[in-house]
Amino acid sequence: MKVHEFQAKSLLSKSKVPLLMGGPATSADEAVKVAQGIGGSLWVVKSQIHAGGRGKGRFKEQVSADAIARAARGEDAGEGKGGVRLARSLDEVREAAAGMLGQTLVTKQTGAEGKLVANLFVESGCDIDRELYVSILLDRATNKVLIMASQAGGMDIEEVAETHPEQIMKIHVNPVTGLTAFQARQLAFGLGMKGPALKAGTKMFAALYDAYMINDCSMLEINPLVVTKGGDVIALDAKMTFDDNALFRHPEVEAMRDPSEEDPAETEAAKWNLSYVSLDGNIGCMVNGAGLAMSTMDIIQFKGAKPANFLDVGGGANAEQVSAAFRIITRDPAVKGILVNIFGGIMKCDVIAEGVIAAVKEVGLKVPLVVRLSGTNAELGAKILGESGLAITAAKNLDEAADKIVAAVKGA
Repeated sequence: MKVHEFQAKSLLSKSKVPLLMGGPATSADEAVKVAQGIGGSLWVVKSQIHAGGRGKGRFKEQVSADAIARAARGEDAGEGKGGVRLARSLDEVREAAAGMLGQTLVTKQTGAEGKLVANLFVESGCDIDRELYVSILLDRATNKVLIMASQAGGMDIEEVAETHPEQIMKIHVNPVTGLTAFQARQLAFGLGMKGPALKAGTKMFAALYDAYMINDCSMLEINPLVVTKGGDVIALDAKMTFDDNALFRHPEVEAMRDPSEEDPAETEAAKWNLSYVSLDGNIGCMVNGAGLAMSTMDIIQFKGAKPANFLDVGGGANAEQVSAAFRIITRDPAVKGILVNIFGGIMKCDVIAEGVIAAVKEVGLKVPLVVRLSGTNAELGAKILGESGLAITAAKNLDEAADKIVAAVKGA
């Protein structure tokens, strides 16, 4: 689960992470009120979407198609204003807010379709001396928490890793002992902090680690982390994602969910306890087990096509869940064929067959459907499908199933 920047900062403040004054707004009037409450003469108005690259982004309604294409590639679009704007008067705050709300922002992470801006975050300006990068995530290879830091703040970390990997510092933290004082100082020294900034940075890293742990984050990213000319260290931007399996411990985080920022298909799948991720191919997949699902997608790719989704119905799905999974797949207009690949262990193949038939009768079958069943009650499942009278193609193994669905889609 992801949250907006203003929501992430409300959680960071509880761990005493140094932040600038700011507040959310959903209208130009609210944005002005927030700026008035902050005071001063410099503010930053930020679009709130679940995607990075907002500053380089461009609004579809305001610039040329060529500029939109460049923004989608993460390049400088060269015209218009991005999703993060400076304002030096209340009139400029109002103008910036009015120019972003209700518009579609395109960035490298949104792709050309962009995302609708419904929320803003108005924040005070600051005197930036240096921009840095820091992120905290779980390193499953070492079973430790990994802190990555770089002096190349404000850039995509993927770009830094590809072009200047030596600029990325990595510190592994044992979750039993937590971030030690010497590791926090090591990070601050590694980022070139001196004087007041060294002390402030050491405290910053301790606070960020605390926020990561107590909120059960899967990732916490501050980009940029800025050092002011006065030696303060401030989290200027913030991205937080959370371990969905731990959300039951954090109802206050669950309440921050923004359904408009999530894929409707993925949201519906979650209601049925299905693991679903939309992809950009045209063959829908329904599989039980994450490993088998990955193998199914791999063989579809190997056969010269692309999967339209990752969908794991789990080891104990019932007929209703199978029907729900089938409905989710068929609603994707990009799907030109469907492959059902089930190995019946705990799950019984006859249950899958009944679920598929019920779903086909409910939503209809407008694309080729290939089903491969193996394991518990596989013969019974095949018999149920064969006697259904529906246009379902059976396959004995995964290789045959992949050949048949790819050929059917390409033939269509």
